[in-house]
Amino acid sequence: MQTTKPAKQSLTHLASNPNRHSRRIAALVGVAGILVSAHFTPLQGEIKMEKNYSYGGWQNCVRLSNGEIEMIATTDVGPRVIRLGFINGQNLFKEVESEIGKTGGSEWRGYGGHRLWHAPEAMPRTYAPDNQPIDCDWDGTTLRLTQATEESTGVQKQINITLDPEINRVKLTHRITNRNLWTIDLSPWCLTVMAPGGRAIFPQEEYKPHPDYLLPARPLVLWHYTDMQDPRWNWGTKYIQLKQDPSPDVSKQKIGLLNKKGWCAYTLNGEVFLKRFGFTPDAEYPDYNCNNETFTNPDMLEVETLGPMTKLEPGEATEQVEQWFLFKKDIGASEESIDDNLLPLVEKTASFAP
Repeated sequence: MQTTKPAKQSLTHLASNPNRHSRRIAALVGVAGILVSAHFTPLQGEIKMEKNYSYGGWQNCVRLSNGEIEMIATTDVGPRVIRLGFINGQNLFKEVESEIGKTGGSEWRGYGGHRLWHAPEAMPRTYAPDNQPIDCDWDGTTLRLTQATEESTGVQKQINITLDPEINRVKLTHRITNRNLWTIDLSPWCLTVMAPGGRAIFPQEEYKPHPDYLLPARPLVLWHYTDMQDPRWNWGTKYIQLKQDPSPDVSKQKIGLLNKKGWCAYTLNGEVFLKRFGFTPDAEYPDYNCNNETFTNPDMLEVETLGPMTKLEPGEATEQVEQWFLFKKDIGASEESIDDNLLPLVEKTASFAP
């Protein structure tokens, strides 16, 4: 996360020795390429961008693909990513069938997919509808989805999306700009609504013995409706897991945590959605200092990240970056299976941590 302000930048240090800096940049790019190729098998593909792509009743979506995975974003409403998955495969994101394809109106709709909010949660501020068309810009590398300023909050939301042509990775930069004439406090809140039937996985902090370590490891936050005995929870030694159960009579569940490891995952039908995000040690996060939250009901499960609480002067912006990865891998419910099958994927993506 970062706060951006209008500022002048000096290029004197670059102009003093441009060749030296060119060699340094080239060396860094080369090292980065070696690190990527050492951990991934490059696709050697190219990004295909399709505008005015029809999906779910919306006629003006944008589709990005790298030859193996695809991502579809809406522009008739949003900003929102409505699909992510392997080409011709399942959508790992939830689609709300009764709302897909709709536009306009003053009521808030969930739609499904991935969206940007601002925390702490409050009614009606958080639930400002995103039912109107948005601006869409493609520069050949990055797709920029920009919402008009929200009338009820005075903030403007933008999601910048870059799909990697060589590996199954998507970088998303979420930006919220204060368009009010006064200062506001908020946290950028990124919510990914996962398709039903899967399982979310969150890392625990390492075990450290008493009395060698006397201070707490991290906060774990409960909501009033959280039931720790609900069988969908698995409170493990190394991982916390939450199953999505589509049974109509199950209750809503939610927790939050300060996730210092900066990753979480969702597994569904032999596929893995891995999300990486930042952690700033000296920052203040919302909801008793949570940068990672999860919520479930009979329809879906949300995997959420939050940036630090930030005081924004008029015209200032704050950002939250997420890195998404897709893999085909069966992950069992035991901690041994997670260690053997998911943890190597986490380690493989470590160089992309925001």
